[in-house]
Amino acid sequence: MISPGLKETLSHIRVRAGSFLSVAVLLLARPNSRSVFYGALTAAAGLIIRAWASGHLRKEKALAVSGPYRYSRNPLYLGNSIIGAGIVVTARSWWVMAIFAIYIGIFYPLIIIRERDRMKHLFPGEYEEYGRQVPLFCPSLLKRHRGAPVRFNWRLYAQNKEYRALMGAAVFWLLLAAKTLLLNR
Repeated sequence: MISPGLKETLSHIRVRAGSFLSVAVLLLARPNSRSVFYGALTAAAGLIIRAWASGHLRKEKALAVSGPYRYSRNPLYLGNSIIGAGIVVTARSWWVMAIFAIYIGIFYPLIIIRERDRMKHLFPGEYEEYGRQVPLFCPSLLKRHRGAPVRFNWRLYAQNKEYRALMGAAVFWLLLAAKTLLLNR
């Protein structure tokens, strides 16, 4: 069991570690045009899931149970994982794959459990019922929330600043594409 102090420390360093590891990935990557293309397609799937989730998320005001939240309680982290898989595909590096696996293995269980506990606190009865219907991370078409469908809301997408993930991914892929051009000179 991880102590509460260590959990808090890991939670605080997660974003900084991700920034540092992004630089390491750029240095270790050995992309080619094919890997950039397939990696970008993979990452696009993750970005679509994140965007879809953001258009249904009213942070701390209401429990998100529509859109991708019908199938996974953590579609934003699922989308991040798919984006990370796209980075691994693009990088064509065992080191990058190891970095991704270690990062996901250390930080994601921690933040997913922390998020679950926060939602239980904010929406006690509602979250318990939702948790019985929807898997914590890996989506399921069989086990899903059956509430009334809610439409995607562009205002929520903007309010949740999801466009930053799209811009960050675009810049990262442009850097990887530039590295591809330099490697293929």
